[in-house]
Amino acid sequence: MSQNTNAIAIFAGGCFWCTEAVFDRLEGVLSVTSGYTGGAIKNPAYREICTGRTGHAEGVKIEFNPNIISYKELLEIFFATHDPTTLNRQGNDVGTQYRSAIYYVNEEQKKKAEDFIAFLTERQIFEKPIVTEVTAFDTFYNAEDYHQGYYDVHRDQPYCQVIINPKLRKLRKNYEHKLKKQLVS
Repeated sequence: MSQNTNAIAIFAGGCFWCTEAVFDRLEGVLSVTSGYTGGAIKNPAYREICTGRTGHAEGVKIEFNPNIISYKELLEIFFATHDPTTLNRQGNDVGTQYRSAIYYVNEEQKKKAEDFIAFLTERQIFEKPIVTEVTAFDTFYNAEDYHQGYYDVHRDQPYCQVIINPKLRKLRKNYEHKLKKQLVS
């Protein structure tokens, strides 16, 4: 009987449409679900999240095969594809729901996240201090269906072209070797 070796990572890096589009393209990532995490109320809806009063962040739940892509590699790509130095914002998206956060599911993930942030800080990779939260995972609520796979369905939308496309170009440039094979050719 084969043992399931899949793992889960939970990241918030601004708008979940962007974060989902990035991680969904990586070899070893089995699924990416957009949703809400880190807040105070149960089963929040998008309209409530947008107010910033629920305490939730727009995040993604990534199911991945650590034999193909490691948690550390996911962390590297997470920090390379969003700005971890802006408190409660990514570009024009402003509010606590757009914060940079890592929700660890076990102590090993916590240590890897803290160690990676220390590594980035020591090497002064970013000009400003990293403000990414490292918090124990509690609950993840899937976002409404129309948010799932948003970029792939709405590539022609201005937000996708102006905000997401540059992130994907950066991903292709720096991590082509990590992309799913059908995306490289």
